[in-house]
Amino acid sequence: MSTSIRISEKTKRKLEAVKRDDETFDELLDRIVVDRTEADVERLLGRAGAGIDEHMKRKNEELSESLADDPNRD
Repeated sequence: MSTSIRISEKTKRKLEAVKRDDETFDELLDRIVVDRTEADVERLLGRAGAGIDEHMKRKNEELSESLADDPNRD
């Protein structure tokens, strides 16, 4: 059974860039699709969705500060 899906030219070019020469688009999509729900991802992150943006921003700021304070940095 075959199904058609609509994608933009931009998306098609991206898919073509990662598609293997001996691979169909169906095989490509099957290879890159991960069967995870949003709840699965939240559990993997160890955080509920709320607050993750603030957590990431804070960690990014901490990393930037530590890099700026590194005396071995060029």
